[in-house]
Amino acid sequence: MRTGGWVSFVARVMEILVKAGQFLLSLSFLIVLHELGHFIPARLFKTRVEKFFLFFDIKGALWQKKIGETVYGIGWLPLGGYVKISGMIDESMDKEQMAKPAQPWEFRSKPAWQRLIIMLGGVTVNLILGVLIYGLVFFVWGERDLKLDALPYGMSFAQPLEDAGLQDGDIVLTLGGQAVTRTRDFQDLVFGGQVTSAEVLREGEVTTLDFPTELGQVLVDRKDDMPAGSAPFSVNFPTIIDRVMPTSGAERAGLEPGDGILAVNGESTPYFQTLVEALGRHAGETVTLTVTRSGRDAAPDPELGLPLPTNGTLALDAEVDADGKLGFYPIEVESLDGFQFVERSFGPVDALSEGARKTKTTLTNYVSSLRFLFRPGGTQQLGGFITLGSIFSPEWDWRSFWNITALLSIILAFMNLLPIPALDGGHVMFLLYEMISGRKPSDKVMEYGQLIGLLLVGSLMLLANGNDLWKWFTGRF
Repeated sequence: MRTGGWVSFVARVMEILVKAGQFLLSLSFLIVLHELGHFIPARLFKTRVEKFFLFFDIKGALWQKKIGETVYGIGWLPLGGYVKISGMIDESMDKEQMAKPAQPWEFRSKPAWQRLIIMLGGVTVNLILGVLIYGLVFFVWGERDLKLDALPYGMSFAQPLEDAGLQDGDIVLTLGGQAVTRTRDFQDLVFGGQVTSAEVLREGEVTTLDFPTELGQVLVDRKDDMPAGSAPFSVNFPTIIDRVMPTSGAERAGLEPGDGILAVNGESTPYFQTLVEALGRHAGETVTLTVTRSGRDAAPDPELGLPLPTNGTLALDAEVDADGKLGFYPIEVESLDGFQFVERSFGPVDALSEGARKTKTTLTNYVSSLRFLFRPGGTQQLGGFITLGSIFSPEWDWRSFWNITALLSIILAFMNLLPIPALDGGHVMFLLYEMISGRKPSDKVMEYGQLIGLLLVGSLMLLANGNDLWKWFTGRF
């Protein structure tokens, strides 16, 4: 393997490890607090908790210790966690205990309203966590978002959106009649709403576009036409190098901080996104780059509005790695002239209020996006642990980590509240039936319901993780 190949391989492995580390930390944090949401009210109502486990301890545990009546431990299978509450039909399917006379400390002996609070505890904690984490992010980092209605070079779009009618260089002003002013607005509206129209600024004029299919569905139907991990849109900005990775193809080619890349094999690449696409078509090859050495300070061309050299260009041969990368970091838009940002700072109360607003918006948009699962090809969009891990940053970024953790907490709350036996929502469903009818479902009904729920949840997990593995093996991750 060539040096460049080894560098690419090591970089890829490090990226996977960093993402996996963040995912495992986030998952552990959420599982422990979710289970505490059940544990604390159970103990307040003097209900015995036999086990409190992070991860599953099938056929053994990595660590466990009994403190009082409860065995605390860490399992070896990182697919979730659990608390085992005495006198409750759960995933343990402990029929022997349920065959004995009910004891005062058991779950089944408690009033229905207490059992309901115990079962809703995990979901409640997850929603509160969403508010608190988002609030903490707003308090510590504030809010800074790129304005989309005043972009100097416009936007570029994934191929499915271009085929729907959007064009490279457009500036999206509205989607479905709602204003798009910040980067987060675009994704929120496309997946959270039913967007079948848009207003764009194209070549200085406002143009109205009508789409026969809502844009969210277009992206779902043609997800395979988009490169793995790519976004529906990107902001156009010129490629000016900020940092060059050691021993990379970029370093061996002689690229330096401040260089601007204008073309690949004679093909114009005026923006970073067009450069990424061009390099992807030449993965594993050696290409000739047209480079300006004065990229950072170059005078703008009056027609294109792009930085062009004042002292000619260089032709540099560069090796593109197997992932279609050269090995450099571009200067981000924050450092370039012409881009505008919305910036806000928050005090503790305002941050908490904004955290609650974002939690509500995130939950609403997530629930709305689930409609795509019930349309043709929707089940292929289900993702498992690899999908969840892939959304974390390839570099350890605490702001990104906490934002994603808040998102996962909200998703966990919603998924657990679904009325499926084996999930918290299934137990809540049976408890509400009991409280309304005055009759308790029989243990047999609860056992069969739990078994059906476990089969259903297990099947969904197999399908989601099977989709991930298929994408992995076919190179779509």
